[in-house]
Amino acid sequence: MASIYDFTVDDIHGKKVRLDRYRDRVLLIVNTASKCGFTPQYKGLEALHAKYHKKGLDVLGFPCNQFGAQEPGTEDEIAQFCEINYGVTFPLFAKVDVNGDDAAPLYKYLKAAQPGLLGTEAIKWNFTKFLVDRKGRVLKRYAPNDTPESLAGDIEKAL
Repeated sequence: MASIYDFTVDDIHGKKVRLDRYRDRVLLIVNTASKCGFTPQYKGLEALHAKYHKKGLDVLGFPCNQFGAQEPGTEDEIAQFCEINYGVTFPLFAKVDVNGDDAAPLYKYLKAAQPGLLGTEAIKWNFTKFLVDRKGRVLKRYAPNDTPESLAGDIEKAL
């Protein structure tokens, strides 16, 4: 795959979404979980989405149950949890694996484009974030403990 825009993913309701719909937008792609110590980052992610959406940012959340089984719910339960507890309005997608043989193709692409510490591609935990520019290039990878608020400067530069 030559570009992030070549991927099609399922949204949280099971509908196919071609990522080329986000062409010319800055993306923050995050693997999320509802029962994680980092779950309160939903609030910060929603704040980024609210502040920068009109300027060209889309936050995309991909629930993942690979780390401590911290996303055990169904897609409907996840969507309800995010809306009720954090007022999430940014797009959520179907649960994915981010590591291993069954890793979503999108995540294989993101990890190859921006490896982590010491060149490892594996995602270490929930709330790993990838910043993608308006041309679909993966600019940066952030660790789970990098708060959404700490990304504002990089997002503003990308916008």
